[in-house]
Amino acid sequence: MNRIILTLGCLALAVPLAARPVYEKQDPPRELTEEQAARAAANYQKYCTLCHGADREGYANDHAPSLRSKSLFESGVPHSILRPLSYGREGTAMAGYLDEVGGPMNLDEVWDLTYWLFWQSGAERVRLTENPVEGDITRGEAVFEQHCTGCHGKNGEGVNAPALANPSALAHNKDEFIRYAIVNGRDGTPMQSFDGILSEQDIDNVTAFIRSKARDFNEQKTVLKTLPTPDQYVVNPQGEDPDFTLTDDMYVSSADLHQALQAKNRMILLDTRVPSVWQRAHIEGSIPFPYYSDLDDKLADLPKDVQIVGYCSCPRAATEHVIRQLRDKGYTKTAVLWEGIFGWMNLGYPVTRAEGISDKDEDEAAH
Repeated sequence: MNRIILTLGCLALAVPLAARPVYEKQDPPRELTEEQAARAAANYQKYCTLCHGADREGYANDHAPSLRSKSLFESGVPHSILRPLSYGREGTAMAGYLDEVGGPMNLDEVWDLTYWLFWQSGAERVRLTENPVEGDITRGEAVFEQHCTGCHGKNGEGVNAPALANPSALAHNKDEFIRYAIVNGRDGTPMQSFDGILSEQDIDNVTAFIRSKARDFNEQKTVLKTLPTPDQYVVNPQGEDPDFTLTDDMYVSSADLHQALQAKNRMILLDTRVPSVWQRAHIEGSIPFPYYSDLDDKLADLPKDVQIVGYCSCPRAATEHVIRQLRDKGYTKTAVLWEGIFGWMNLGYPVTRAEGISDKDEDEAAH
């Protein structure tokens, strides 16, 4: 069965009005050819109607939300739609439909279905930043318990609305995507707008609380407050080297990497995405090492005798670019995570997050 996307809300009491933010409009995504649109429509009917309904109305099964909501598609295309469609939602009925994780669609078909859903909704895209939403987590928890648990459950498990307590949803979605759902609601669903019901500060507080539970609503997890320094680059520095069998002399599986981490093997993990998404969710112990980095500036901090494993969300393109450069410079103990981080999460392996890291810190990570 399938389910897509984070939604939030239930009944609430009136409090001081919040000022609704003004969002800049983005250009729409590419239009589909007649052949692409027909194939996407057929794939929707084949794979999605059981839970989301024949006309995208939602809630046919498993709290699967409406896929007609303009609010959802104006804030969620492409990645907040594409990623769960491709890789699923851990702990929910939403499976991954990309062939690389065992699904029935190839990457082109997943992209086309994402854009077909957008064009069906009649939405206009808005531009959301990667900036974290700052708020009082303790206050946010109280507001969540008062206004959200009736639909989403005390532990974010979902009662008659989607579950919020899964790391993949929180890793895929920007803080502003979550906030946008609270402010604007999800038209065509029970999720109402909280603009004018919650104060602007309490909307920030609830957003910060939900974000803080990126691993588990019952788990208090220590998160990084600063970027890793070179003396922290090696994971398990006293451990033995992993004994990976690489596919095509390049790729390591998520299962083998997870086993090596559980065995406390010594290695370096490179997250080759932009640092802002490393901050939102990354494999614990990894360092931000964006694919556009000035490699020569970083080599002094990368020992050649330690196994290096890189990953991205392409699922491999950015990391292959980095690893090939490293190999050209004599780094032979290198590998690329085959499934990428979203495949890693889809398989149920853990991620963690960072917070309070400034744009200046992130810029420094690229140099």
